[in-house]
Amino acid sequence: MILIVGGVAGSGKTTVGKLVAGQLDWQFADADSFHPAANIEKMRSGIPLTDEDRMPWLRAVTGWIDERIAAGQSAVITCSALKRSYRHLLLDGRPECVMALLEVDRDDLMKRVASRPGHFFPEELVQSQLDTLEQPSSGDEPNVHVIHEDSGASRTAAKIIDTLWPDGSPPRTLAP
Repeated sequence: MILIVGGVAGSGKTTVGKLVAGQLDWQFADADSFHPAANIEKMRSGIPLTDEDRMPWLRAVTGWIDERIAAGQSAVITCSALKRSYRHLLLDGRPECVMALLEVDRDDLMKRVASRPGHFFPEELVQSQLDTLEQPSSGDEPNVHVIHEDSGASRTAAKIIDTLWPDGSPPRTLAP
């Protein structure tokens, strides 16, 4: 099982993803580390990424996911996955994958991003991500679960686990 924790910058993807991975004893990866240097420099300069900029990054993320699946490993990875087309790229043909898309109020996002000194993603790009975000519809994105993050990272992690595995039985990590 691969869990992708998605959402705009400041939604808590990394914090929540690490908590879920820790609780399940699964491997964790942050997709920010898959960005080419040119993407990071562009964002650091306050320039929003284009679809063309994101494609090599998304291919790297799907490569990492496919490696975990081939090895029989359960894992959590973060990825903004703002557009339906990005989510389809990540999820389609991968029945082992599911996504929890974090939803956070705009004011909270702005505060969170402003409080991350030294991070390459500046506060002024949050609105561009909100503008890019395409809300999923359950009809065509059944493996995407919107999780409203409003009560802290620990509760959000628990909400994800409860939503995805209501019987309390998440799959265990398989031996590599």
